[in-house]
Amino acid sequence: MIKFIVDEQPNGNKIHLIHNGNAACEALPAFDNQILIGYFENYELAYKRARMNWPTEKVEGCPMCCKA
Repeated sequence: MIKFIVDEQPNGNKIHLIHNGNAACEALPAFDNQILIGYFENYELAYKRARMNWPTEKVEGCPMCCKA
């Protein structure tokens, strides 16, 4: 299972990025800005959970560690 987190702070486009917490991503947010989405088999499942948890926020996968 892969640990997925979302950045609490949106980027310049007001998008909260989803990150693979198991990857050594250079864009991983500071620990204090990480919100655990959960542990999933793949990014698609984590994205669906993030949309359920934050339906009014824009969320996308990090281009470095979450290839859809």
